[in-house]
Amino acid sequence: MSFHLFTGLLACLVAGTLVIIVAFLGLYAWPAVRLNGFSFLYKNTWSLGFLYRNPITVHGQQVLRGAHYGILFLIVGTLLSTLVALAIAVPVGVGAAMFLAEGLPPSLQTWFSFFVELLAAIPSVVYGLWGYVVVIPFLGHRVFPFLARHFGFIPFFGGAVGSGYGLLTSGLVLSLMIVPLITATLRDALVAQQADLREAAVALGASRFEALRTVLLPATRRVLIGGSILATGRALGETMAVLMISGNAVNYLPGNIYAPISTMASFIVSQLDSALTDPTGMAVRSLAEVALVLCLISIVVNGFARILLYYEGRQSARVA
Repeated sequence: MSFHLFTGLLACLVAGTLVIIVAFLGLYAWPAVRLNGFSFLYKNTWSLGFLYRNPITVHGQQVLRGAHYGILFLIVGTLLSTLVALAIAVPVGVGAAMFLAEGLPPSLQTWFSFFVELLAAIPSVVYGLWGYVVVIPFLGHRVFPFLARHFGFIPFFGGAVGSGYGLLTSGLVLSLMIVPLITATLRDALVAQQADLREAAVALGASRFEALRTVLLPATRRVLIGGSILATGRALGETMAVLMISGNAVNYLPGNIYAPISTMASFIVSQLDSALTDPTGMAVRSLAEVALVLCLISIVVNGFARILLYYEGRQSARVA
């Protein structure tokens, strides 16, 4: 077998795995898709119904009386927590990568980079425990009241601050979990840039920081986009840490940045035991439909990233 054929088979295996997973979710969730229809995406009610009453038939599917499945609150919680995490993690990750690449002597770069990358190896449940014990009390008692008092005039920052569980807490912990992905990829790209670019900028009178900001960093935009998309995928699919600190709100849309939320990934874990008590199996299939929607969102996000990278590459080629 030639090397070209072998590597082609491996590439097909990776792509085929994604197709198999999505196909399995689609087939398993199909009865729930038929039952729930498109309203599954915009309704805001999730209820298993009456467990101790005889099931009824709706659209040809057996379902418990009073069962309703709508996940608008899950979609909103997932997207908002991811946006908050990215809004914090991208500038922090870029700044950390710039410092690691140019602000440290070579003898210290390796050690500091090692500790940053080590953050990505910490299990998510450890982040969740740390968030539960340390972050939630600190934010709930000190930071949230301060923000509401001084920045309450800003939309989404006013109102009740709660006890520390919620959207901003989830975003902060998620940002710490995805910062190493952005920092490590961008730092390696900056270090790998040709020395001629840096030397040319310095020769024209730019300082070391100006050369980094105006020459080296723009040259690594594709890497930054790719690293940010990897971080987005991690934030969208994070489960245990968010489950422990989000508040697990059900049928509730956040009214401000302090409000409790639920995300699709954490909701599947938290509701699986209850769903298994449904004798019709429709609750579990509806959870599979939640997973299918989450997969489709991830695919759309990655597809959008590929489009950005494509146009970025064309623009760079045109400039060159």
